Amino acid sequence: MRLIFAGTPEFAVPALDALHAAGHEIVAVLSQPDRPAGRGQKLTASPVARRAEALGLTVHKFLKLDADARAVLAAAAPDIMVVVAYGLILPQAALDIPTHGCLNIHASLLPRWRGAAPIARAIEAGDAETGVTIMQMEAGLDTGPMRLIERVAIDATTTAASLHDALCALGGRLIVEALARLEAGNLPATVQPEAGVTYAKKLSKDEARIDWTRPAAEIARRIRAFNPAPVAWCELGETGAGAAAPERIRFWNARALAVSANAEPPGSVLAVDSHGLHLATVDGVLVVTELQKPGGKALPASLVCRDWKLAGQRFR
Repeated sequence: MRLIFAGTPEFAVPALDALHAAGHEIVAVLSQPDRPAGRGQKLTASPVARRAEALGLTVHKFLKLDADARAVLAAAAPDIMVVVAYGLILPQAALDIPTHGCLNIHASLLPRWRGAAPIARAIEAGDAETGVTIMQMEAGLDTGPMRLIERVAIDATTTAASLHDALCALGGRLIVEALARLEAGNLPATVQPEAGVTYAKKLSKDEARIDWTRPAAEIARRIRAFNPAPVAWCELGETGAGAAAPERIRFWNARALAVSANAEPPGSVLAVDSHGLHLATVDGVLVVTELQKPGGKALPASLVCRDWKLAGQRFR
């Protein structure tokens, strides 16, 4: 098919690659304008823009989809537009340009987790599964009819990073299948049910601090949901007058142990072994398996804690 691809982050790159490999005619790629990145804050093209340029495709970096931008899209005469985490709202006038409208690759089982952060929110909530929905776009926020769905399990080892990789690969495969079925006239549209709608609000740094009043299972899920960003953290060290400034420690991975509650205050160090750093919680034990000290790298907790004098200390 003759298509326009709209996407910006790394999540969208496998879909672009899959469509290109499938032989579709990608007449234009839309991506967000270059942004400052890295320590030098050098203007850097998005992952999709870089990949598109490497493939020899025409890239447009519109600030908004105004009348001039829409005229460029209309001149390309696309059969379909594929949208994956583009980052700009598509007005109805843009949605109407392609012959078959616009298909979106959304990383959840709609109508659950519409919005900005479906991967992390599914893990945080303790969902047993998620997936990818190919959705026909309309003016509402992820409200359009569902065209194709595939499910993926979530377990106690799943992080947002690992789930991101699984879902972006799935999205690439599923959109190729969707276009093949669309060409064959075999891609039915199912209206989203009103029951079960939830919204995945954008992640914030403020919510990344660990709340030690919460159960171990909930803390572990949040740690995995916030990997790779914004990364859960807490502080180690005494507070009060005369005390040295506490260190900020980042937790990258963890699991909860189903044990009876202990008498130690939440955050207290219970043990360090080959499985990781064992910390007291209000209802049991949190085992941190990967962490990062200030100025260091994220490493297995058993390695980081081997020569770290933690006996009697408490994370806050």
